[in-house]
Amino acid sequence: MLPKLSHQQTLEPIYLSFLSALEQGAFAGDIDTRYSARLAQATDNSVYQFLPQAVIYPKTAQDVQFALMLANNAEFEKVVFSARGGGTGTNGQSLTHGISIDMSRYMNQVLEVNAEEGWVRVQAGVVKDALNDALRPHGFFFSPDLSTSNRATLGGMINTDASGAGSLVYGKTSDHILGLTSALYDGSLLSTSPLSKEQLANIDSVTDNLLGQHLISTIANMCLDKRQQIEQRFPKLNRFLTGYDLKNVWDDELEQFDLSRIIAGSEGTLAVITEAKLNITPLPTCRMMVNIKYDSFESALRHAPDLVKANATVVETVDSKVLNLAKQDIIWHSVSELIKDVPGKEIDGLNMVEFAGDQADVAARVANLEAMLTAQVNQHEAGLLGYQVTSDKSSINTIYAMRKKAVGLLGAAKGSRKPIAFAEDTAVPPEKLADFILEFRALLDSHQLQYGMFGHVDAGVLHVRPALDMCDEQDERLLKTISDQVADLTLKYGGLMWGEHGKGVRGEYGPAVFGEELYGLLEEVKGLFDPSNKLNPGKLVAPKGSGPMLYNVDSVKRGAFDRQIPIKTREAFPDVMNCNGNGLCFNYSVYSPMCPSFKVTGDRIHSPKGRAGLMREWLRLLEAEGVDVNELARAKPLGWLQRAQNTLKIDKEYDYSHEVMESLKGCLACKACSSQCPVKVDVPKFRAQFFEIYYQRYLRPAKDYLVAGIEDSLPLMASAPRLVNAVSQNSLSKWVIKKSIGYVDAPALSVPTLKQRLEGHPSRGYDLAALQQIPENERSQYVLVVQDPFNSFYEAGTVYHFIQLIEKLGLKPVLLPFKPNGKPIHIKGFLDKFARTAKSTADFLNQVAELKMPMVGIDPALVLCYRDEYKEVLAGARGNFHVQLANEWLLDALSNTPTREMLAGDDAKEFTWFSHCTESTAKPNTAKEWQHIFQHFGAKLNTVNLGCCGMAGTYGHETENLERSKTLYSMSWEHTLTQLPQSQVLISGYSCRSQVKRFSGFKPKHPVEALLTLI
Repeated sequence: MLPKLSHQQTLEPIYLSFLSALEQGAFAGDIDTRYSARLAQATDNSVYQFLPQAVIYPKTAQDVQFALMLANNAEFEKVVFSARGGGTGTNGQSLTHGISIDMSRYMNQVLEVNAEEGWVRVQAGVVKDALNDALRPHGFFFSPDLSTSNRATLGGMINTDASGAGSLVYGKTSDHILGLTSALYDGSLLSTSPLSKEQLANIDSVTDNLLGQHLISTIANMCLDKRQQIEQRFPKLNRFLTGYDLKNVWDDELEQFDLSRIIAGSEGTLAVITEAKLNITPLPTCRMMVNIKYDSFESALRHAPDLVKANATVVETVDSKVLNLAKQDIIWHSVSELIKDVPGKEIDGLNMVEFAGDQADVAARVANLEAMLTAQVNQHEAGLLGYQVTSDKSSINTIYAMRKKAVGLLGAAKGSRKPIAFAEDTAVPPEKLADFILEFRALLDSHQLQYGMFGHVDAGVLHVRPALDMCDEQDERLLKTISDQVADLTLKYGGLMWGEHGKGVRGEYGPAVFGEELYGLLEEVKGLFDPSNKLNPGKLVAPKGSGPMLYNVDSVKRGAFDRQIPIKTREAFPDVMNCNGNGLCFNYSVYSPMCPSFKVTGDRIHSPKGRAGLMREWLRLLEAEGVDVNELARAKPLGWLQRAQNTLKIDKEYDYSHEVMESLKGCLACKACSSQCPVKVDVPKFRAQFFEIYYQRYLRPAKDYLVAGIEDSLPLMASAPRLVNAVSQNSLSKWVIKKSIGYVDAPALSVPTLKQRLEGHPSRGYDLAALQQIPENERSQYVLVVQDPFNSFYEAGTVYHFIQLIEKLGLKPVLLPFKPNGKPIHIKGFLDKFARTAKSTADFLNQVAELKMPMVGIDPALVLCYRDEYKEVLAGARGNFHVQLANEWLLDALSNTPTREMLAGDDAKEFTWFSHCTESTAKPNTAKEWQHIFQHFGAKLNTVNLGCCGMAGTYGHETENLERSKTLYSMSWEHTLTQLPQSQVLISGYSCRSQVKRFSGFKPKHPVEALLTLI
């Protein structure tokens, strides 16, 4: 029986008192002390886990000021803060045991774009790609690039002085800062920008912030006095030493001082950045990319300097491990034609070389490079196997998408050891990179470790992620050993251990890099900005005399908690345990299918990462209670009366399981995460597991039983459809259903029913015995239509039209007897019933499959359930039956039919296809397949990339989800649909068609219906 998990790490009294004062004061933002919310913010994309006391979401700079000012009171002396953006740090940069200030929820606006002067003003929580979306219409972009650009915020980029592809040309984030607005420890606001010596001499005319005046004057003089030591100590690198940037704070040529250079890269240890003014870069008029293939990774590295000399804008590299992982991912379908295999050769290294600028210049540079590469390939030099050139912007962006996803793909490696980030952004002079990497590889090989490599060879930066098991205490110790060795190795080559991703807990290596004297200067700077050590304390540096650093590479890691979960339990919940925190599920774009519940709530507990983290803690707490979750899954639920009593006490007695339930019940079960997430975290899968166990202790809502029984009851209801509709569709019944069960606008049964439409039709009346009577030599002429509950009973016309289409193609349709699919049962977590249903249906379909006639289903989600959930629950007992999607079957069926030409101006033959999110993420080639099919019939099919429509099976029909469902629909679907004639809209998912009917007032056609009109 599921125990009540009353354990919760309660807040320290001083924080309870502070948060109470904050709530009663002038703070207008959100204050979140839920254990679940704190857990979601306890991790980033690193191996570390620090549980904050609370998370606050300021709405304005004044909110930040008030929080810091309040904490300046003597009674709150021990209250500390850390600013947080997208949570994509790889070294625990923003993690804290104090209060997390999340800037991404509200302070995420682009405030002003000045195209004439080439700058933009933004709030700290703006996501980098969202900024570029705002700049694109003006012909500009913010050029520092990074792999997490669709969820990393500008505040985070400034705090770590982030950079990425193209930094040789575009520089780092700090190179683009024109001014910052920051809240200081005392709650005052300070604006910083470049100042002349004259302005420094009259600092009171620059700012009336007295603390700011003192900071600017003192630090300017300190850095000027130490100028010679700074110049000698700082490495001469494109990825210069960041964090308290003593070197670039003074511009010798312009004789200007800019305190923003000290704040940039300081990881929130000096101030809380609220706003930034940034310079922006004109979009290039022309872009071309050359993808160069090599026989080894070493060849790719050693060839990079020649590519830099070719005046390339970007030179990126990946090794064979990353390439092979990409080939196993959903991303590969979009890049395979751009990185074709070389016959008879193995590609073990790849350089991606981009040229950007005006057309004539780019064409000339590419032509020169091609001439060099052709000669080298012909002469078998430099390990070159071949190259491909593309000038298509979409293709170039797709290549970069693959490269960016490499960060997460490495986490998808098989086995308990996973490539992880901790020493992965080393920077050395580019000419030393190949030798450095060979020694780096020898170091890792000496520890018998697997690893993947990719990076920015033009800047001498390489991402190396060794595979370690953080649940293994020996591997955890090995992480520190390797970290120390890599720190020494980079210094040997005149480089840095942190060339891109900031320091975080790696601040412990600061003294060796800066030297005693300059490190002492850093301590003075920290003491000036934050004398009480309240801002992200324990990171980078502490004020002099404040005691030892709180955090280092040996700080508490997620694995310390995970290893408390038994191995068998970890194996039973692999999706929960495999989440590595890369955060791709935080993608800001409403046109991205993952994750709709996070997009609509902005709450990180409603994301795959958040849900996996909460489930991990749930499993750990169960083990702490002495409960074996595997046995628990097989246990019988409590009696109805006991479950009812427990349910009545839900709001009165704390149970951590309720926080997990709050997170999981918000999931739409769209399954986009299962393919879009780099490590394939499948939330609907472990959601169903949790539901089944949770409801051993608590009562299920009535609507769950309604959903679970729908497939069994539909055939009976369809025997009297008018009566059922009359009972269920009148206003009184709808009110009762809404109030008592929690359902709105439940669909009406089809009238006439499918049975009535096909009365006397030769496709009906076949059972297994009748199918077996069809002569073998005639079976190739038959097509078996596999029914699903929604189309067969609620939208019978779609099935009928599909049967007509089969006949039009000269084949014989057969409507198989209806067998429950089980998808609705699985979504609600009735796993025992689902297993029985799946076994019964699989047995039938396997017998049918022996007849070797194609079986085709209409609804994508239901068809894909046969492939995914059936395989999961039945394993080998599933058998080998295969139900095709309509588009998959049509591709085969049309191969022997003549192609028709589309006549110019024939608008009646132009359509636009909207995909079901499960379909488009599980089978990314689906759009191209439908386009090929329509082209075959002389029609044009456009496709659109959209997020979730908000229906997702029964989700949108549930009263508690109605507003979120409507908001999701408005995010991307509604606007796109208003731009199109209704007659051209085609949608393959039943639930999506239902959502359009609900909110846009018309019922779109399934693609097979449109095809029927073309024949």
